[in-house]
Amino acid sequence: MTERTGGQLLVDCLLAQGVDTAFGVPGESYLAVLDAFHDVEDRLRFVTCRQEGGATYMAEAWGRLTGRPGICFVTRGPGATNASIGVHTADQGSTPMILFVGQVGRPHRGLEAFQEIEYTSFFDDLAKWVVEVDSADDLPRIVEAAFTVAMTGRPGPVVVSLPEDVLREEATTQPGPPVQVEERSPSADDIDALHAVLAAAERPVLLIGGGGWTTDGRMALGNLATRFDLPVVVTFRRHDLFDNTDDHYVGEAGVGMPPVVRQTLVDADVVVAIGARFGEMTTGVCSLFGTDGEANDGQRIVHVHASAFEFGKVVAAEVTVNAGSNAACSAFATMRSVATDRWADWRVQRRAAFLETLDCPPQLGDLDMGEVTGWLRQRLPADVVVTNGAGNFSIWPNKFLLYGADARLLAPQNGTMGYGLPAAVAAKVADPDRTVICFAGDGDIQMNLQELGTAMQADARPIVLVVDNSSWGTIRMHQELHHPGRVSATDLVNPDFVVLAGAYGMHAERVTATDGFAPAFERAMASPTGALLHLITSTDQLNPRLTVEAARRQGQTG
Repeated sequence: MTERTGGQLLVDCLLAQGVDTAFGVPGESYLAVLDAFHDVEDRLRFVTCRQEGGATYMAEAWGRLTGRPGICFVTRGPGATNASIGVHTADQGSTPMILFVGQVGRPHRGLEAFQEIEYTSFFDDLAKWVVEVDSADDLPRIVEAAFTVAMTGRPGPVVVSLPEDVLREEATTQPGPPVQVEERSPSADDIDALHAVLAAAERPVLLIGGGGWTTDGRMALGNLATRFDLPVVVTFRRHDLFDNTDDHYVGEAGVGMPPVVRQTLVDADVVVAIGARFGEMTTGVCSLFGTDGEANDGQRIVHVHASAFEFGKVVAAEVTVNAGSNAACSAFATMRSVATDRWADWRVQRRAAFLETLDCPPQLGDLDMGEVTGWLRQRLPADVVVTNGAGNFSIWPNKFLLYGADARLLAPQNGTMGYGLPAAVAAKVADPDRTVICFAGDGDIQMNLQELGTAMQADARPIVLVVDNSSWGTIRMHQELHHPGRVSATDLVNPDFVVLAGAYGMHAERVTATDGFAPAFERAMASPTGALLHLITSTDQLNPRLTVEAARRQGQTG
């Protein structure tokens, strides 16, 4: 057998798993891996990022887009701590990801060596599994296990610690076979139980969420909703699991849940949750599905999830089905028919109520984002990828765009800022010919603005829409509601984003009026270097339906 270093063996193991792209920031703790990358540049692309948080965001976005673990490499100590935000994002988003972290050499462990961190305790609450490699010959086994854990059950992140001396030592083992994870399917009894609940329903609704969905799974979901004429609500920022233009789509149960969507969930007599984790957003801050301790008026809940640990954690379901979302939808879509005429009007009414939420009142200032997003709904390509981070600006892509069957939304379930730009770069790396639009706030974009350098170097250039209200808008909103008129620490003095984007080789324009957006966007779409549009909006417009004046009135009246 050919001897190779641990670093070379690790890279060969990744190739054996079909990995063709990795993200990261180089560091001396894994030099042997970087050296091995040099020999396989034609087969495995290492995307050099500017900061470890941005790198892990890219890996998380890759995992969401492809269904296979996003791969990220960072160095020990500060590199690992910077990367932890992406691990948390993958954890709450149920996204498969593997973070490889350099570590001090084995003889120096436990001695507070330079940049040493004990990763098991540090990442224990963030990752599905944390493991340190003790021998180069263990690498094939650990890599295979890491892929299996990341994709099995509820997908999530795995952290693998790599002592630098392990990466330098010679190894004789060989890479293992590619990991293929088979989803658990519902049993015949599971299908019968769901059928019995639906057969007695008057106002059913599908509540869809979670990670691990495939294209075939989303198609099966569409077949299930169509065959049984079921209204579909998606969980926080999972819009792309179901065609929003389909008459069965009735909204998103996320932050700022529209009252009509909440009413759908309150009035439903049967809730079939598939893949959904009953988190704070989905339950309306623990006020739905009996989470407030009050009786839920006979509402019957069926919870389908790949991880049995989700059952009963937040919501007590009458029926629990331990099965993967894709396998479950495929099985349920072919079960015996039930009489659906009882709820035909219900589904039509809930769709009509949802469509009314797309109507946006006029906004303060010269640039009206309601009109902008209304125009984008008609203009964006059918297969667009939209990304965003966190802030009130994200209401625009999350509440006023519609995602068709081929569109994707990459947005963080943990509400982390700075995610949108790295995710957009990863999407362009994955598919350079696809239109990728990043929505960012003026505060949000500055969390990872430096990843424009990654976009330039990797020639992965999205279109970035910076919605600038010169404020930490979400916190300013809460200030005005709870401490009216007492503005503190939320004003922002911003740089010239047009000049900055130009320095990174992008087309860039400032847009100050509504009628200037459409032509500027068309120029952005035509630009071969990507683009950044700096959109100036009013500070006094806190969110699409709330101004500073109105918030102060609410705050003053209690």
